[in-house]
Amino acid sequence: MASILKTRAVTRRQALATAAAAPLALLAQQARSADPPPNIVYIMADDLGYADVSCYGRREYATTNIDRLAAEGVRFLQAYANSAVCSATRTALITGRYQYRLPIGLEEPLTAASQGNPGLPPEHPTLPSLLKKAGYGTTLLGKWHLGSLPKYGPLKSGYDHFWGFRGGSVDYFTHKSGTAETNTGDLWDGDMKIEESGYLTDLLGSRAVASIQDYAKAKQPFLISLHFNAPHWPWEGPDDQAESKRLKSLWDFDGGSQKTYARMVLEMDAQIGRVLQALDTAAIASNTIVIFTSDNGGERFADTWPFTGKKFDLLEGGLRIPAIVRWPGHIRPKTTTEQVAITMDWVPTLLAAAGVQPDPNYPLDGMNLIPALTQNAAPVPRKLFWRYKAHMQRAMRDGNFKWLKIGENTFLFNVVDDPLERANLKDRLPDVYKRLVGEYEAWNATMLPEHPGSNSDSFKANQLADHFGAPQ
Repeated sequence: MASILKTRAVTRRQALATAAAAPLALLAQQARSADPPPNIVYIMADDLGYADVSCYGRREYATTNIDRLAAEGVRFLQAYANSAVCSATRTALITGRYQYRLPIGLEEPLTAASQGNPGLPPEHPTLPSLLKKAGYGTTLLGKWHLGSLPKYGPLKSGYDHFWGFRGGSVDYFTHKSGTAETNTGDLWDGDMKIEESGYLTDLLGSRAVASIQDYAKAKQPFLISLHFNAPHWPWEGPDDQAESKRLKSLWDFDGGSQKTYARMVLEMDAQIGRVLQALDTAAIASNTIVIFTSDNGGERFADTWPFTGKKFDLLEGGLRIPAIVRWPGHIRPKTTTEQVAITMDWVPTLLAAAGVQPDPNYPLDGMNLIPALTQNAAPVPRKLFWRYKAHMQRAMRDGNFKWLKIGENTFLFNVVDDPLERANLKDRLPDVYKRLVGEYEAWNATMLPEHPGSNSDSFKANQLADHFGAPQ
């Protein structure tokens, strides 16, 4: 009997404790739901290599502001771009889906030579359009590169404001694109072409600061997409006006140097510092997610160590990118994660952070990274796929293994143990090789087929041949 009474007493105490805790839990849940949605500043560099910032390994200079983000947040060690070129990656970034689902994603990259004037369809839901419906202010500063007027543009795809350039590259001082014979201005305020003097990296930093101030004053949650053109060619530092006048084409094959490249990266870092200071001054840093990353692997002056390859390659150096996230109170500072991530993951991640649902008619291919960011969850195994028409490149990553095809040459690498991609394991692990090939073919059948007329850069052929040998 005593045992029964004791059991009943414990049960009663537990019931009373549960009853008391229930209102507290409800209040805590209501308090969380009452929290204002986080602001978002998404900073994307252009053609920045994996090790081009000092917190990822650069030794020649110190990117103190980007390093500050890493010290106050999490640094991804296995982050990928959706493509080895810019417009294809940007398609995935804004849609949260494989770029190969849209005709514009077949352009590698989008250029004036692209047939049929492709672009991002205005009716396709995007990260800015979904956040805008939820009450966010949305601003794009910098590079668009997803189609030209009158059919396409940032204001047609969810951004309230746009200040920047529409094409793939511009001169840092003249803000023009093309060759000396076809140079045209490509600086825009909304849908109005403008002229403004100044080094473009600095102008973008100033615009970002002003936008933060305006949103903070209005007390409106915001998405600011700050898409620098640095350190994309032409290679011009902030004091290189004379070099700008010398150039007859943005295809600056005889220009640039490691020192110039360093100045370009450091100037971008300085502007990122201004952005962080603006968030601090407006007292909104604690409720702002800041992401820093790149659109693809680095170009000729970039440091992609410990990987082989650069932009235009489906080698790790063409796809691996730095990725840093700061979200005070949600992400532990000074941390790293081995979670494999890819550009299209940012749409489901940021929608989840904002409490916004994706459009069910356009299922996302990306993964919500919030558990990896905020709960230190164990890495989730991923299967990721790439293709690139130039040199018939194909790639798939599954766990630590990567299948790679360049022309008729095929490879199987363990990219964790062998990041340089030197030890071809396809004969040693034939079952793994065969499985990855089959899974790649099944995935590829669900994407749009490559278009024979789509643009694709191919001037890396000699470098690829040197590294892997001529196709058999």
